[in-house]
Amino acid sequence: MMIETKLTSKKPARSELHAIAVCSDQLDSIDLDVDKKTLKLTGFDAAAGQISITQSSSGPCGLIGMGASEGITDTTFRQAGTVLARATKGFKQISVDFSSLLVEGVSARSATQALVEGLYLGAYEYTKLKSDPKPTQLQLVSIVGSGREMGSGLDRGISTSRGVNLARDLVNQPGGELTPVVFARIATKIAKEHGLSIKVLDAPAIKKAKMGGLLGVNRGSTQQPRFVQLTYRPKKASKKHLALVGKGITFDAGGLSIKTAQGMSTMKCDMGGAAAVLGTMSVLSDLSFPTRVTGYIPLTDNMLGGDATRPGDVLKIRNGKTVEVLNTDAEGRLVLADALSLASESKPNGIIDLATLTGACMVALGNEYAGLMGTDSDLINQLKEASEATGEGIWELPLPVSYRAQLDSDVADMKNIGGSYGGAITAGLFLKEFVAEGTPWAHIDIAGPAFADTPWGNHPKGGTGYGVRLLLNFIENYG
Repeated sequence: MMIETKLTSKKPARSELHAIAVCSDQLDSIDLDVDKKTLKLTGFDAAAGQISITQSSSGPCGLIGMGASEGITDTTFRQAGTVLARATKGFKQISVDFSSLLVEGVSARSATQALVEGLYLGAYEYTKLKSDPKPTQLQLVSIVGSGREMGSGLDRGISTSRGVNLARDLVNQPGGELTPVVFARIATKIAKEHGLSIKVLDAPAIKKAKMGGLLGVNRGSTQQPRFVQLTYRPKKASKKHLALVGKGITFDAGGLSIKTAQGMSTMKCDMGGAAAVLGTMSVLSDLSFPTRVTGYIPLTDNMLGGDATRPGDVLKIRNGKTVEVLNTDAEGRLVLADALSLASESKPNGIIDLATLTGACMVALGNEYAGLMGTDSDLINQLKEASEATGEGIWELPLPVSYRAQLDSDVADMKNIGGSYGGAITAGLFLKEFVAEGTPWAHIDIAGPAFADTPWGNHPKGGTGYGVRLLLNFIENYG
C-alpha cells in the first residue's frame, strides 16, 4: 500500500486538503468555511457518495456527502473513504474529519475501519506492468480523532485492506506469470510472514493423495499443478475449526471445450476464489481471531495440450466417486471436488468454498452479487449477516433435490454438467456430493463480483478482491 493512515487530535498544519463528512439534512445548518450558495450551484447536496473539492479561507477543502443522517451505515463510511481517495490523487497529504457523525448508535471502531478500508480500496491501482506508471500521489491521510475504538478500527481497516489488495494483485497478474508454482511460492512467503503453517503438494504428492479431479484438469498443461494447505492457529487453542476452499484455476482456456476469444480474455481471474482465501488467511494472525482456520487451494491452469482430458473421459475424485467429464470447461468443480473431499476429512465445524464457477450465476445475479448455496441454515444466515455488514453482496439460491438427476451418468457415478438451465444450481449440487454428510457447508459462486470490466463501488477495473472482507467478518463473528 502506498498511503499511510494515522489518527491525529486536530487538522495537521501540513495537510494540503482538509475533508469533512457532511449529511444532506444538516448541510444548511452546519458551519462550513465555504460559500454554500456556490456549492449548491455545483450540484452538491451531500448525497451519499458525492464529493466536492472547493476552496475555503484556509485552503483546499473537501466535502464528502453522507446522505441522510438516519441512513448512515458502515457502507456509507466505506464509500466516503473510496471517493475521497479517488478525488485527491494529486495531493500528498490530506486530513479528514467525520467526528460529528460519531453519535449514539454509531460505532467509532466500525466506522473508522470502514473509512480506512474505503481509502485503501479506493486508492488501489495495479501498475506493476506499466513502463511509465503514474500512481496516486497520496502518501498520508490523517484522520481527526482519538481513542481506543478509533485506533482499533484504524488497525483493522489497514489489515483487512491489505488482504483485499493482495487478492486483487493476484487476480490482476497475467496467467502466464502467475502459474501454480508461482502462486504456491507466494503463499509460502505469506505463510512465513504471518505465522501460518503451510503444506504444498507437488504433482507426485497430488497423485499419491488421489486427487483425480485436479490431475485430470492439469493433463492438458505444461505447468505443474500444486495443492496448497494453509492453517491459522490462534494463540489460545480453539475447539472451533473452519475450512475455506478456493478455486485456483490460474488460467482457463476451457480445455478441449475451448472458450471463445472474448470469453477467454479475462480468464486470468479464474483463481479469484483462491486469491480470496489466501488474502483472508494472510490477515488472521493480525486480527487474532479465536477460531482455527484451514485454507485449501487446488492450483492448475486448464489448457489444450496433447493429452488434455477429453469429453467422455472419467476421473476418480479423492472421496472415491467417479465423474464423467462431458465439458472440460466445467473444470473448477473438478478441482474443488478434491479439495472439498480433503477438507471434509478434517471434520471441521463448517466448510465454505469460493469459486468463479459459472456464467449462469452471472446471468441470474449480475456482477454485484455472488450466489450462495449450502446445507446448513445457521452457516447460510451468518454469511448473510456478514454480507450485510461488509456490503459484499450475496443472494441465496436453492439446492433442489429434484435437479440432482441432471447429473446422472450412464458410465460413471455422475457427470460434471447438468442440463441447459439452472447451471449455477446444478454446479452447487455437484459440489455437495464431495462434502461429508453432516458437515455444514456453503458454496459462494463469485463469478460476477470477482472481476470488474468497469469500476463500480469501491472496486477498480480488474480484480476486486471480493470475498476477503466477507470471510473476515464471518470468521470474527462465527459461533
